[in-house]
Amino acid sequence: MRQSFKFLALVAALQSGAAWAVDPFVLKDIRVEGLQRTDPGTVFASLPFRIGDTFNDDKGAAAIRALFATGIFKDVRLNIDGTTLVVVIEERPIIANVSFVGLKEFDTEALSKSLKDVGIGEGKPFDKALADRAEQELKRQYLTRSLYGAEVTTTITPLERNRVNVSFTVTEGEPAKIKDIRILGSKVFSEGTLLSQLEETTSGWLTWYTKTDRYSRTKLNADLETLRSYYLNRGYLEFSIESTQVTISPDKQSISLAITVHEGQPYTVTAVKLEGDYLGREEEFKRLIGVKPGEAYQAETVSQTTRAFSDFFGAFGYAFARVDSRPEIDRATGQVVVVFNADPQRRVYVRRVLVSGNTRTRDEVIRREFRQFESAWYDGQRIKASRDRVERLGYFKDVTIDTAEVPGSPDQVDVTLTVTERPTGNIMVGAGYSSQQGISFSGSIRQDNVFGSGNYLGLELNTAATGRAISVSTVDPYFTVDGVSRALDVFFRTNRPYNSLGNVYEFSTYGGAIRFGVPFSELDTVFFGAGAEITHISNTQGVPNSYFLYEKEFGSSSLSVPLTVGWQRDGRDSVVSPTRGLYRRFNLEVSPAGDAQYAKMNGQVQQYFPLTSKFTLMLNAEAAYGTGLDGKPYPIFKNFYAGGLGSVRVFTAGSLGPVDVTGSYMGGNFKANANAELYLPVPGSGNDKSFRIFGFFDAGNVWNTTSSLDPVTWGSVRMSAGVGLSWLSPMGPLKLSYGNSVRQAPTDRIEKFQFQIGTAF
Repeated sequence: MRQSFKFLALVAALQSGAAWAVDPFVLKDIRVEGLQRTDPGTVFASLPFRIGDTFNDDKGAAAIRALFATGIFKDVRLNIDGTTLVVVIEERPIIANVSFVGLKEFDTEALSKSLKDVGIGEGKPFDKALADRAEQELKRQYLTRSLYGAEVTTTITPLERNRVNVSFTVTEGEPAKIKDIRILGSKVFSEGTLLSQLEETTSGWLTWYTKTDRYSRTKLNADLETLRSYYLNRGYLEFSIESTQVTISPDKQSISLAITVHEGQPYTVTAVKLEGDYLGREEEFKRLIGVKPGEAYQAETVSQTTRAFSDFFGAFGYAFARVDSRPEIDRATGQVVVVFNADPQRRVYVRRVLVSGNTRTRDEVIRREFRQFESAWYDGQRIKASRDRVERLGYFKDVTIDTAEVPGSPDQVDVTLTVTERPTGNIMVGAGYSSQQGISFSGSIRQDNVFGSGNYLGLELNTAATGRAISVSTVDPYFTVDGVSRALDVFFRTNRPYNSLGNVYEFSTYGGAIRFGVPFSELDTVFFGAGAEITHISNTQGVPNSYFLYEKEFGSSSLSVPLTVGWQRDGRDSVVSPTRGLYRRFNLEVSPAGDAQYAKMNGQVQQYFPLTSKFTLMLNAEAAYGTGLDGKPYPIFKNFYAGGLGSVRVFTAGSLGPVDVTGSYMGGNFKANANAELYLPVPGSGNDKSFRIFGFFDAGNVWNTTSSLDPVTWGSVRMSAGVGLSWLSPMGPLKLSYGNSVRQAPTDRIEKFQFQIGTAF
């Protein structure tokens, strides 16, 4: 007698209690039929019984459920042949290949990996339900990119040996653009003012690059939070967003947004109260309060005060202090009292400082940057300073610090610093073009973290129309245990100053130097150095008269022994695209011995002012002065030059200052320039600080104060004004300007349009 049943038939029989019931019997044997790739052990392991067990309807149903649950089998049948159970299997086909057709918006490799994680990938059993889910997920991903008309079709192609190819054919279509954004219910602020706060915009002439006209639910939520913050920072404590409506056109090509807001009434702060335990330092905490009575309530200022309180508690070892703020509102008068409640909880100290993730960099290189020590009271400010110092090393992609309680010791914590290393070696060949210098080439081999020691070693080569340079440098940032750095340089440079008559001449300098950097504070570093240089003036035709006279008196080669001292303090929020902060530097170079004896100094002050969230004002002032020593004149080859980008724009680089009888621009021993720039984002780019336009006003010149023929007067100052564009483009940094001279002299050379772009490849 042979009986056969499938899962559904068995379930129906069990529910009806009728004809398909199997009389229980003792299994003498179990056979598996139909397997092609699956190991028989997989089937036997899924069965809820073994030979010698009693088989019945319940165990048969459980076996079928278990086999289907593996996801490997398309069909399962149980046949009974006497006391032998025959398991007949039909395997699911295996996916041989997953391909995409018409995919442009997403990376194929990343998409294949994500689908493999959900069961659609090469070598996995094919499941039509999973393929349908993958198709729907692809459509959902396109919705996040505003491609509402995207269509996805799944094609299954059977192959030999029970395999299939899965192909997703995508018709992406054009992205839906935001046609209109309305903010309804606003009375205090104009709709235009509120729209300018949003990241999402309607289509503009630059949105092809910024893509801010593409609707995204995530971006919309961020914009709603921006609106909420805008009102809360202006006293509207009860502001709320009542509704958001997103409407898409029938052709799925345009979207309209409508945001309805409830402004409420403005509230003015009348008082600030402190509640809780402030360690008896209430006066010190009060100095951290940014909220001022008489001003409109500002949520951001309240949050900043809360964070400042928490950080200040951390400085005394209270790592888990809780600080909450509470507004006490009086709607009748439109007034609010801000209450800060503090609970310092318990004081803790650091048991261990742990470092992880550094596979190349030595532990000591990281630990020497730490300002928080083991077995000392927890200090939040020192821990933050430690993280910042490690991050500034530049050896790591990411630096994080976690604080964890020690189990069983509530007054102890372990501080773990986790780093993700990045390659610190660099072999680069670069090229660039400048309207000032023509085509230039550069190459360098450098290692910022030699053998994980934290030392720098570099070789650099540069060539341009105005000169060439080669240098070898090494820096030991911890030459002493106190953090004094040492730098060694060996260099060779040739310079070809600008000559209005087209004559070619050059002078070359080679030598070496040693410098030490002494950290006087976390932000201030003082540099000391000494070196030796030999400068040779070529005898090529066209040497300026000033160089000829200097060579005649002192010879074609001059030895100098420059001693240097400098100071630098950089408080800008970014080196690439700063918006706030102050940068200051001062350098003094003195050569008391050798053929060329001189002293020169230069200083710079640069300040960035954030006028609004989008407008930034930069003011810069720089001056340099040189003089001869011991009765000798200031060396002509140490002169300063001005003009061009980074100095006084509109004037050709190196073309300002005195001109000798040969038509050569001599430069001078005194240089001064001042610059003002007003930065704003390119219209349509949102608040992208890597792509900014600016208006500028420059003033400055170089003078030869050793000659009575070149006095420093206000009338001799050159001025220019214009507009410019600064862009960190995919090809490299781009900076261009266009302007006109406001004040010039007949000998000046004008270059209204100036630009510079370069990249590494």
